[in-house]
Amino acid sequence: MSKFAEPMARLIDELKKLPGIGAKNAQRLAFHILRSSDDDAEALATAVRDIKAQLRLCSVCNNITDVDPCSYCSSATRNLRLVCVVEEPTNIAAIEKTRQYNGVYHVLHGSISPLHGIGPEHLRISNLLRRIDAGEVDEVILATNPTVEGEATAVYLSQQIKRPGVRVTRIATGIPAGSDIEYADEVTMLKSLEGRREI
Repeated sequence: MSKFAEPMARLIDELKKLPGIGAKNAQRLAFHILRSSDDDAEALATAVRDIKAQLRLCSVCNNITDVDPCSYCSSATRNLRLVCVVEEPTNIAAIEKTRQYNGVYHVLHGSISPLHGIGPEHLRISNLLRRIDAGEVDEVILATNPTVEGEATAVYLSQQIKRPGVRVTRIATGIPAGSDIEYADEVTMLKSLEGRREI
């Protein structure tokens, strides 16, 4: 096995920590960065530093943002009484691609998964319950992934958020079971939103 200079070996080790990046891809990326111009390498390093320094979670919905509250929660054109609950911030893009949803979001940052030691206490649920208890919500759309974990999370949430005057719905099964909603096309995502049902 080739022995790399310490800075190259360190970069390869760090790149291997990224999801979907194995040893060969990490080496390929490290050598690409080495061959890049100083400006490009510095721009990449600055972007990585900035994302950690400048981004935070919205205090209302837990979406990743650089302003608080985020652009969805502070929008004057969105229906603040309609809340779509998703597992991850990346799921929002799939819903936004439909150009039909005009409500706001709530990001859980995960799903209930007893096999992985993730219970309801590990999810960001408390500020959603506060919004509901404050009378700020008319409908909650549960748009968790159609996986075993996503379904368990939806069932748990439906039990926690049922209140008089609050409609709780679940996205329809237009999304294939076992997949993540961030990979759904616009038509599938639109049909899922249109076919949501009360649970």
